[in-house]
Amino acid sequence: MAEAGTGFLEQLKSCIVWSWTYLWTVWFFIVLFLVYILRVPLKINDNLSTVSMFLNTLTPKFYVALTGTSSLISGLILIFEWWYFRKYGTSFIEQVSVSHLRPLLGGVDNNSSNNSNSSNGDSDSNRQSVSECKVWRNPLNLFRGAEYNRYTWVTGREPLTYYDMNLSAQDHQTFFTCDSDHLRPADAIMQKAWRERNPQARISAAHEALEINECATAYILLAEEEATTIAEAEKLFKQALKAGDGCYRRSQQLQHHGSQYEAQHRRDTNVLVYIKRRLAMCARRLGRTREAVKMMRDLMKEFPLLSMFNIHENLLEALLELQAYADVQAVLAKYDDISLPKSATICYTAALLKARAVSDKFSPEAASRRGLSTAEMNAVEAIHRAVEFNPHVPKYLLEMKSLILPPEHILKRGDSEAIAYAFFHLAHWKRVEGALNLLHCTWEGTFRMIPYPLEKGHLFYPYPICTETADRELLPFPQHFVCPLKLCHGKSGEHPAIQSVAPADSDLGEPTCPSAHLAQQAATVSLCQLLVDLKKA
Repeated sequence: MAEAGTGFLEQLKSCIVWSWTYLWTVWFFIVLFLVYILRVPLKINDNLSTVSMFLNTLTPKFYVALTGTSSLISGLILIFEWWYFRKYGTSFIEQVSVSHLRPLLGGVDNNSSNNSNSSNGDSDSNRQSVSECKVWRNPLNLFRGAEYNRYTWVTGREPLTYYDMNLSAQDHQTFFTCDSDHLRPADAIMQKAWRERNPQARISAAHEALEINECATAYILLAEEEATTIAEAEKLFKQALKAGDGCYRRSQQLQHHGSQYEAQHRRDTNVLVYIKRRLAMCARRLGRTREAVKMMRDLMKEFPLLSMFNIHENLLEALLELQAYADVQAVLAKYDDISLPKSATICYTAALLKARAVSDKFSPEAASRRGLSTAEMNAVEAIHRAVEFNPHVPKYLLEMKSLILPPEHILKRGDSEAIAYAFFHLAHWKRVEGALNLLHCTWEGTFRMIPYPLEKGHLFYPYPICTETADRELLPFPQHFVCPLKLCHGKSGEHPAIQSVAPADSDLGEPTCPSAHLAQQAATVSLCQLLVDLKKA
């Protein structure tokens, strides 16, 4: 009986929500009609006259006081929102709206969704977790033909998962196709080619499109998948640039003639930006780093609004290769902002620059005796910030976990992002004297800084619980996607003692002296305890 009553109430609620969503005009006129009918019993005319007389008697001082009071209240709300965001990593107003108002306005009922998910089995819950964790295109993704396929030829193992390649196919259809492609035979062929699963069928379709016309997207597909060297890929991308630039200029003149031309211009813009970015990456791979930096800077100036490609991360890596640390700092000053999305490249590059100022003379034994200087404290805080954003990265930088080829898509704060970052940036950390030693001595102290339980977070949003599930879909090898935050599993609200960290070269070189290693471990523990005390003070 109770279940029947609950079902009736839910059905009634859904009907009201549906009518309010789609028949809001009818509801509006119904309210007006009721007000008109009840105007005499409610004495609406008399009340309006009283309100009008009251407003006419108000002096300018009242309006000044009203404005000042509203400004004060708005300022207090803003300060509270800022404090709440810094402490908990989310907006209080947004949290209240999502948690309490959304269900009343017809949002998803969390209880019913959880019950349905639990009844669908583990596979359905895994798929839901993957959909909740947004994946991003890897800004430094390798070339499928010249790099990924060569790995397959040598080892016989596939470096990419089906899920990753399927995401790439969706990206290609989004960036390189539009609704008007059926009007041009070559583009119509390429529209089908991007949906093709068989690599040889895609390559054959690209050659077929080139026989009809100089098609930029066909050259892109051949450069990505058929070229076996970076030099061959660069040659094909240059041909694609010639064809894509002409299409871009023609569509730029016609973009205001209708929505169809506007969509075509948007597609041509995506194609041109993609080609120029990959040409810059080819130059970087072939050792022409300064040329690559110039191409990236020009591309960012020409298309400043296309931040979805994350070209600044390519620029940061190239500038670090040139050891142009002042230019790296200038790029970080623009993109390491609270209003912009973060990434492992942003956070760890900022930590590297801070560590570079003190790492060459840093010693954990000396720091535990005399305390940390201001510069050392800034470097350690930058490392803690980076580790909290993505705790997977240090084990790859310290060579405690083996690197694999980075996937074409990454999950921010996940193991896939850590692999993509360390694959290209490990050499930059090794180049800075003492930087890896400073990271080795301080990175685990981050877990003492994070409020317990871990779900609260410290400087960023709480660490997402779905990262392991998404990384299992992105990474081909099972020894990865283990969350380092599990190092921190204390009871009764306390963190455990820091576990010992093996030296970075323990698997590669001679065994280290036990007494020296124990001394360094003790110094590291005491240094981390010192950092905790300084934070509390």
